[in-house]
Amino acid sequence: MQKHPTSQAAPSSRPFLKWVGGKSRVLQHVLPRLPHGRRLIEPFVGGGAIFLGTDYEEYLLGDSNSHLVELYREVAARPHEFIEVALPLFDESYRSQERYLEIRASFNNGSSGLLRAAQFLYLNKHGFNGLCRYNKKGTFNVPYGHPPRVPTFPHGQILGFANKARRATFVDGDFVTVMRSAVRGDVVYADPPYCDRDGAASFTGYGAVGFGMDRQQELAQLARELASRGVAVAISNHDCEFARELYAGAEIHSYSARRSVSADVDKRGNVGELLAIFR
Repeated sequence: MQKHPTSQAAPSSRPFLKWVGGKSRVLQHVLPRLPHGRRLIEPFVGGGAIFLGTDYEEYLLGDSNSHLVELYREVAARPHEFIEVALPLFDESYRSQERYLEIRASFNNGSSGLLRAAQFLYLNKHGFNGLCRYNKKGTFNVPYGHPPRVPTFPHGQILGFANKARRATFVDGDFVTVMRSAVRGDVVYADPPYCDRDGAASFTGYGAVGFGMDRQQELAQLARELASRGVAVAISNHDCEFARELYAGAEIHSYSARRSVSADVDKRGNVGELLAIFR
C-alpha cells in the first residue's frame, strides 16, 4: 500500500547537521507535492530533511560525499556508541581554533569508523557557517567558525535519525548510479547543487569536482528517462530561466525560500526556487 509521503516533523526528526541548501525551511512547499510511492530515492541526501519529513515504506539515500554517508551509516548502525564518542568533542575545551585545527587535521589524515564520523559532526557544528568544502585534493578545508558558545549537541535528533534509518539503505556514489537503481513505482527526489540564479555560467560545488552545466543536463535527461519507465522524479533548483528551460515539459511549482547558510552574504535572504516533477 502506498502511503502519503508527508509525516509530522517532530523535534527528534529534524536534521542533526547544519547543511547548506538544506530543505528544512521549504518542507511545506516540497512535501505535499512529492508523488506517492513505496520507496523514496534521494541521490543528493545532504542534511536529510526530506528523508526525515516523509513517510515512505523504504528509502535509498545516496550522496557523493563519502564522509557524510559514513556518518549516517555509523549513526544508523550504532547510535549510542556514536554519541559516546562524539559527545566529549562538544566540551568547552574543544571550542577553540587550535583544537578545531587539530581535529580537522586528524580527520584529513585518515581517522576512521566512529571517530571519523564523530569528527565530521564536530567540524560541521564548529566550522564556518556549517559549510562542507574540499579542495581539489579532496581535503576538508573549512575554517573555524568561532562559535560564541559550545554548539548544542543534537542528542535527540541523532536518535530520531537512527530510528528512522531502520527503513533506509545508504549509498556512497554519484547521482547517476543511485538513480539507476530505481524501479517502477519508486519516487526519486533530487536536490542537486543549484544552478546560479543569475544565469547558467556558474554552479555551486559538488565535492571536489564541481557540478556544471553538463551535469545539470544529465540529471534532467535521466529524470525524463526514469519517468518514461514509471518512476516519478522531482527536482529542486533555483527558479531561473535556465532551470525552466532545462525542465521543459515537467510540472513546475515555484516558491520563495530563505537562505541563511552561505559563505556569500549576498546569497542569503529570500530567493525563488522551483520544484520540477517528471511523471
